[in-house]
Amino acid sequence: MAVQLTRRRFTVDEYYRMAEAGIFGEDDRVELIDGEIVEMVPIGGPHRAGVDYLTMVLAPRLAGRAIVSIQNPVRLSARSEPQPDVAILRPRPDHYRTGHPRPEDVFLLIEVADTSVDLDRRVKVPLYARHGIPEVWVVDLAEGTVTVYREPAPDGYRVAQVLRRGEQLQPAAFADVAVPIADVVG
Repeated sequence: MAVQLTRRRFTVDEYYRMAEAGIFGEDDRVELIDGEIVEMVPIGGPHRAGVDYLTMVLAPRLAGRAIVSIQNPVRLSARSEPQPDVAILRPRPDHYRTGHPRPEDVFLLIEVADTSVDLDRRVKVPLYARHGIPEVWVVDLAEGTVTVYREPAPDGYRVAQVLRRGEQLQPAAFADVAVPIADVVG
């Protein structure tokens, strides 16, 4: 007779209580995905450089129109609070001091991946689609591409476009902002 294992899924509130109780160390890089605590991949040089570049380019171009949030939580539901590399958020008078952004606050989420691209595509992109995030970019540093996902639906994004060096990224919400792919992927 096979033993049936039961997984214990956590809520965001339980996740925060664990952090307050010291279960996670100050340097632990974890996020909550569908109730499971997932250890994040360490940040390598190319990954950090990609995030830094996107921050440097997007923040001044979106100043006054959006908040560029770097590696901070977005509360998608009671059981999911991922930490995308870059989140382009609607401005709020409190600058999100009173609560993490939620799906309706998000213009665009960006995941930069040198070793985590499979996790981002298989787990995070479908999660973002289920919660109605309007646009997601997955920067694949190894391949030198950016996949742009738009038109979320419960079963995934209706549109997925792979862009390469020589092309430009333009957020759907900010068509006046163009970012060369070659500069993002290095």
